[in-house]
Amino acid sequence: MDIHEYQAKELLSNFGVPIPRGIVAYTPDQAVYCAREIGGNRWVIKAQIHSGGRGQAGGVRITTSEHEVHAAAADLLGRRLVTKQTGPQGKLVQRLYIEAAVPIAKELYVGFVLDRRAERICVVATPEGGMEIEEIAAQSPGSLLRVVIEPAVGMQGFQARELCFGLGLEAPQIPDATRAVIGAYRAFRDLDATMVEINPLAVTADGRVLALDAKMTFDDNALFRRPNVRELRDYTEEDPREADASKFGLNYVGLDGQIGCIVNGAGLAMATMDMIKLAGAEPANFLDVGGGASPERVAAAFRLVLSDPRVKVVLVNIFAGINRCDWIAQGVVQAARDQHISVPIVARLAGTNVDEGRRILSESGLHIIPAESLADAARKAVAALGDDVRAGAGSAQAAR
Repeated sequence: MDIHEYQAKELLSNFGVPIPRGIVAYTPDQAVYCAREIGGNRWVIKAQIHSGGRGQAGGVRITTSEHEVHAAAADLLGRRLVTKQTGPQGKLVQRLYIEAAVPIAKELYVGFVLDRRAERICVVATPEGGMEIEEIAAQSPGSLLRVVIEPAVGMQGFQARELCFGLGLEAPQIPDATRAVIGAYRAFRDLDATMVEINPLAVTADGRVLALDAKMTFDDNALFRRPNVRELRDYTEEDPREADASKFGLNYVGLDGQIGCIVNGAGLAMATMDMIKLAGAEPANFLDVGGGASPERVAAAFRLVLSDPRVKVVLVNIFAGINRCDWIAQGVVQAARDQHISVPIVARLAGTNVDEGRRILSESGLHIIPAESLADAARKAVAALGDDVRAGAGSAQAAR
């Protein structure tokens, strides 16, 4: 789960990370009021969307008067901001973060990620901040500093100080920078984050160290124990299908193909997508219904998959261990009847109660194509897709 910059800064500030004063605004008039509350004569107006590269896309404005604040806010609010990460459709700007502008002397990058190979939290830092980390890694890989943190003791003060000296900071700046780095680590650890990025961590002209931008991503599976983080979720920034999936405990990622997938288990779901591609087509989604899928959850999965108008075939691939094939079969039949599904359904069932599951499908009276193996299911789904496309083309010609 991602959150907005202003939310990330509020969380980080609770752990001692210094930030400039800022206030969120939803209208141009609110933006002007926020600038007055902050004080000073220079403010940064930042579009709040879940994407990097906002500055390059025109989503960050520096203003020097209340009139400029109002004009910048009016221009950004309601605008679709297109960045490298949003795709051509962009994301709608619905809120702004008004922040005091500070004179910057140096920009640094500090990021915390999970190193899954080392099974440790890893700090990545570079004195060349202000750019995306991918650009830094490509242009100046030698500037990257890495620190792997031992989970038994956490990040130690000497590690943070060594990192700060490696970033080229001067002695008077080290205490504040060390507190910022350790505070960001503690936020990562204590809030079940999977990524914390401060870019830039700036040194101001008067020697202060401030986090001028921040991103945080959290482990969805840990949100049940982090209600304060869960409340920050902005569903308007997510694919609506993925947001609906989370309500039913489904793991869904939309793709660009025409064969919708309903599978139990993330590994099997990825193998299913690979087999579809190997058979000559493209999957429309990744969808894991989980180990304890009920008929109701399977029916919800069908609604979710079929909400994508590009889906022309649905492939159900279930290997039941914790799950049961008869439950899945009941869900498939219920969904097909309740939702009046008109696209072909290919079903491959294996595992617990497989004979009962196959019996339910065969006696349902519905046109459900059975498959014996994953490879067989993928081939039949692609064949059904071809039949469906040809039928659609024939109907179009007849209409002409």
